[in-house]
Amino acid sequence: MFENFNKSVIKTSGADIVTLVGGSGPPLLLMHGNPFTHLSWNAVAPRLAENFTVVCTDLRGYGDSSKPPGGANHEAYSFRAMAQDQVEVMASLGFEQFYAAGHDRGARVLHRMCLDHPQKVLRASFVDMLPQHHLLNNVNFQWGKFSWHWFFMIQPSPTPEHMISADPEFYIRRKLSKTDSGTSFFNPQALAEYIRCIKNPETVRAMCEDYRATVGIDLAIDTADFDQGKRVSCPSFILWGEKGGVGRNHDAAAVWSQYASNIVQTGTVPSGHYLQEECPDETYDALHGFFSKAL
Repeated sequence: MFENFNKSVIKTSGADIVTLVGGSGPPLLLMHGNPFTHLSWNAVAPRLAENFTVVCTDLRGYGDSSKPPGGANHEAYSFRAMAQDQVEVMASLGFEQFYAAGHDRGARVLHRMCLDHPQKVLRASFVDMLPQHHLLNNVNFQWGKFSWHWFFMIQPSPTPEHMISADPEFYIRRKLSKTDSGTSFFNPQALAEYIRCIKNPETVRAMCEDYRATVGIDLAIDTADFDQGKRVSCPSFILWGEKGGVGRNHDAAAVWSQYASNIVQTGTVPSGHYLQEECPDETYDALHGFFSKAL
């Protein structure tokens, strides 16, 4: 996987970030979700690299990127801190402006990046994610049942860390089995890496800190920005899986219309939550089409 990509570790002001770069053309940053690594883009990134300089990273706390202490308010795992990492990674590669796509947690990092660094992101695609400000202010039984891990992982340390690490492979396989397909559609090498990483107790700690930050410092920042009328202003593409929780339980386009002022495209692929691994061809076509419009 990721043949012809160069791998390095880039030191930011807050973390050491595993980074892969491949291809040529305008820079395109791809950010993964939970509980993944850059390998979640394994079936899409090499194809996008035919037309773009593709940058794939492990978010802080994930994969083999560093896992700093969370801090008293879990601020080291806020989306603001994660977004700052990614902006610094791109700057170190010589890219002061770039395109970006994020899936799941990566899309949350991208959302914060677009608000904190609006001059950096030229076009943004948010993949199967609804803003946490909306979700946490509209909690209902249906979403709570489907997204049970949110409420589990935010519990005070060491409860979730201890329970996940008691049988990490069971946990990750169970969490990823959102449909009757289970984990069958994941690239076996990628799945093995996800399992390897979650067997590291420090990864588990960092993932829990990520979720604790979401319901604390992130929600506070989001609320202030929303109340002040701050919205994503760059051309945006809202993409989701029609069979996943976003597609079945929400009106994604309507929700996002409250958080982004320049939505130029919405769309779905016939997948659950893991678009780029369940339906890589359709996901590639959608992302390539959107970012190519700017070429």
